Amino acid sequence: MSTTDSSIETDVAVIGAGPGGYVAAIRAAQHGLDVTLVERDAYGGVCLNAGCIPSKAYIHAADLAHDATHATELGLRGDLEVDMPTLQDWTSGVVSRMSRSVEKLCKANGVTLIEGTATFASDTELAIDGADAAPDTVSFEHAIVATGSRPIEIPNFPFAAETVWSSRDALGAETVPDRLVVVGAGYIGMELSTTFAKLGADVTVVEMLDDVLPIYEDDVKRVVRSRAEDLGIEFSFGEGASDLREADGTGIEVVTETEDGAESVYEADRVLVAVGRQPVTGTLDLEAIGLAPDENGFLETDAQGRTAHDHVFAVGDVAGDPMLAHAASREGIVAAETIAGEPATLEGQAVPNAVFTDPEIATVGLTEAEAADAGFDPLVGEMPFRASGRAMTADATDGFVRIVAADDDHAVLGGQIVGPDASELIAEVGLAVGTGATLEDVATTVHTHPTLAEAVMEAAENAMDQAIHTLNR
Repeated sequence: MSTTDSSIETDVAVIGAGPGGYVAAIRAAQHGLDVTLVERDAYGGVCLNAGCIPSKAYIHAADLAHDATHATELGLRGDLEVDMPTLQDWTSGVVSRMSRSVEKLCKANGVTLIEGTATFASDTELAIDGADAAPDTVSFEHAIVATGSRPIEIPNFPFAAETVWSSRDALGAETVPDRLVVVGAGYIGMELSTTFAKLGADVTVVEMLDDVLPIYEDDVKRVVRSRAEDLGIEFSFGEGASDLREADGTGIEVVTETEDGAESVYEADRVLVAVGRQPVTGTLDLEAIGLAPDENGFLETDAQGRTAHDHVFAVGDVAGDPMLAHAASREGIVAAETIAGEPATLEGQAVPNAVFTDPEIATVGLTEAEAADAGFDPLVGEMPFRASGRAMTADATDGFVRIVAADDDHAVLGGQIVGPDASELIAEVGLAVGTGATLEDVATTVHTHPTLAEAVMEAAENAMDQAIHTLNR
């Protein structure tokens, strides 16, 4: 790296220190490249500071509170008070420690950190709007755009309003509203509606579609929807939020409309809008380098993360689906290794997906229908958690493990899990898909007893009509 008083020259300039950006920066530095990372907010990005990490801290606390007060069958009785300011302090502490760790890891790997907003001045130079100590410009040979995404705002529900929450606002709440309306039944809406219901709110979910979690199979999401209803969450499908107004007395009214114009009104103290996320590109001045987002606002990339300019890469949410932190990290590694001259590609990657609802959902690879569409006559095996000894001892028997495999060589093609610790269990299925392992490989791997992971083994056995603890198909 060379510098003047107002400029830096670097091999790789990374814009954004989220799970795509900081991972790309560290990996590029590990390959001996000079790397400069520009971040305008907090190290770790939205995921660490206002998404994945604080939401899981909230979910953990809500689960503890709910389990402690709803376990009379186990002999546990008593009331429990949730101290939201203390929960916020604890969550903030977790986030702060992790953000500092990201910063230290970057520095320890030799990454130069700049606090500020980066804008393309040309296809080889960034203009920096930062603190006095920040350089005015950064000249680069390669750039990696990792600016992430932000919540989508809908008409008449501005996040600036005190009563309208984005997911970030909800995770910063220091009180639990008595009545919460959640607009959107995707993964963010379902995670947070479940969490606030467990913390004591009366929750109503409004969704334009006819069910929750649209990307998942019916029998998978049915388990989650049923559990949410058991928690007292009410659902109104086929309705879109159209207006917000003050209620007579206290609170607000959320007005919804159906496709045929019929209106409904829901009284609330807060409304959480969780209808999705959109890429952040407005600060980049992409016109300066002749790049234009696609019709959905994403930067199109190839299997190495390159944009239309071979030396400019994009990773993470700004590059489109899957908009997942772990996918962003993998994309960052591939981009960094490509820049370093190493063979790397995103093709053929088995990227898992997880929803931290109650119970959790996790999937990887192909579903049975997708396998059939791809020309397979798929073998499918299932193991219900109600037949798992470990699930019984945890009083968490809802759901199942499903494995999908090729009919000819028994190669594992995918899996779907809904149940306790699904987000952890899916890793074994993902490893099988990624390495070309077979049903026999999974079934003959000795699993510890009693564990939830045994259900993965039994699902593989079930696909071969050899299951012991569930009836074979």
